[in-house]
Amino acid sequence: MDHFLYRDGVLHAEDVPVPDIARVVSTPVYIYSAATLRRHFQVFDEALAGMDHLICYAMKANSNVAVVKLMGDMGAGVDVVSGGEYLRAKAAGIPGERIVFSGVGKTRDEMRLALEGGIRQFNLESEPEMRALSEVATAMGVTAPVTVRVNPDVDAKTHEKIATGKSENKFGIPIARAREVYAEIRDLPGLEAVGIDVHIGSQLTDLAPFRAAYEKVAELTGVLREDGHTITRLDLGGGLGIPYEHGNQAPPLPMEYGQVIRETVGDLGCEIEIEPGRLIAGNSGIMVSSVIYLKQGEGRNFLILDAAMNDLVRPSMYDAHHDIVPVTEAEPGVERAPFDIVGPVCESGDTFAKMRNLPPMTDGDLVAFRSAGAYGAVMASEYNSRPLIPEVLVDGDHFAVIRARPTYEEMIARDMVPEWL
Repeated sequence: MDHFLYRDGVLHAEDVPVPDIARVVSTPVYIYSAATLRRHFQVFDEALAGMDHLICYAMKANSNVAVVKLMGDMGAGVDVVSGGEYLRAKAAGIPGERIVFSGVGKTRDEMRLALEGGIRQFNLESEPEMRALSEVATAMGVTAPVTVRVNPDVDAKTHEKIATGKSENKFGIPIARAREVYAEIRDLPGLEAVGIDVHIGSQLTDLAPFRAAYEKVAELTGVLREDGHTITRLDLGGGLGIPYEHGNQAPPLPMEYGQVIRETVGDLGCEIEIEPGRLIAGNSGIMVSSVIYLKQGEGRNFLILDAAMNDLVRPSMYDAHHDIVPVTEAEPGVERAPFDIVGPVCESGDTFAKMRNLPPMTDGDLVAFRSAGAYGAVMASEYNSRPLIPEVLVDGDHFAVIRARPTYEEMIARDMVPEWL
C-alpha cells in the first residue's frame, strides 16, 4: 500500500500533485509519503500486538533525519550500523534505550560513542569484536548490554548480495558455537548478555526461511537458559520483502510474518525486537525524473533521463526492478512502445530498464520510479560530479524539502588543494 495515486490523470503524492513538487524543487528528486511511512509502521505494530515488542526501524534503508524522527515519534526504536547512523538517530530525538547497534565492523570509537550516548544493546558478530567491546566498556567503567548474532545457515532465497544467514556469509557466529561464545561473554568484564540476535537477509518473499531460522533460535534459547544465561530479548532482524513489480505475486504480509514469530518463539517469555527497513520505507518513496531526450538507436529506442545510476544504483548493482510510470497518465488505448530507460552517466551500466513499454513521451515529460524510498537516496553518490538530489517529505496537502540539492560550488568547495600545488 502507498499514497502515490493518479487523480484526474496526474500522479499525486498524498494530496500534492507531483508536477507541483518538480516545479519548485526541480528534478531528479526523491519524494516520500508520511502517511505511507506511518501506515507501514502500524502494520508491524499490529502484527505483534499482545506480545512485548519493540520495532527498531533499520535506518540504513533511509536515514534522513526527518524520516527517522517520524518513526521515533510513533514509538519506534532504530537499528544502526555505524557511528554516523547513531548520531543521526540521536539528532532525530531517538533515546539511547531505543537504539540497537548492529554491523560486523564496529570500531572502538563507535563503541565509546554509543556507550557515552546511551545504547539499548550491541549485536555482536565476532569474538574479536566481543573482546574489544569488553576492553572499551571496562576502561569506561560501564557494562555493555549485548546479544550475539548467530548465523543459522539458512538459505533466505534472495539475491546473493543481500543474503546474510548462510555459512559462507560474513555475518554472525555459527550457531553451533553459540554456547562457547556466550560462556566467554559471561567471563569477560564489562559485558552482559541480554538476548540472541539473528538476521538472514533482505527482500525475502517466502516465510519458510524465517520459520527455519526462528526455530533454531528457540532451541538455542532453551540451551542457553539451561547453561544459566538470562535470555530476555530476541532480536529477529528484518528482511521481509516488498512488491517492486506491479502485478507480480505480493510477498507475505506483516500479519503473516507476525504469526510465524508467535508460533516459533512466542511462548519463550522474551521481548521481541524486529528490524524492518525496506518494508517501512520502500513503497513510501518515489524518484521523479525528467526526460532529456528520446534517441533512436539500432533496433531499439532510448529514453534518456536527468536521473542516473549515481542517484538510484539498485538497477545497476542488483539488476533490481522498479516500476517506471509517466507522471501524467496516458489516455486509455494509447499505443505503447518499448524503450531502454537510461541516464546520462558515461557507463553502459547506467541503465534503469530495458525494453520497458511506455506511452509516447517527449522532452521534459516526468516519470516516476516507484518503490524507491529504501536504498535509494542512502546509496546515492556524486559520481561524474553530479550533486546529490534533494529529498522531499509530503504530509497531506503540504510538503517540505528535507535535504536540499547542493550547489556545484558547495560540492567543489569540499575539495582542498595543498599549498604546494
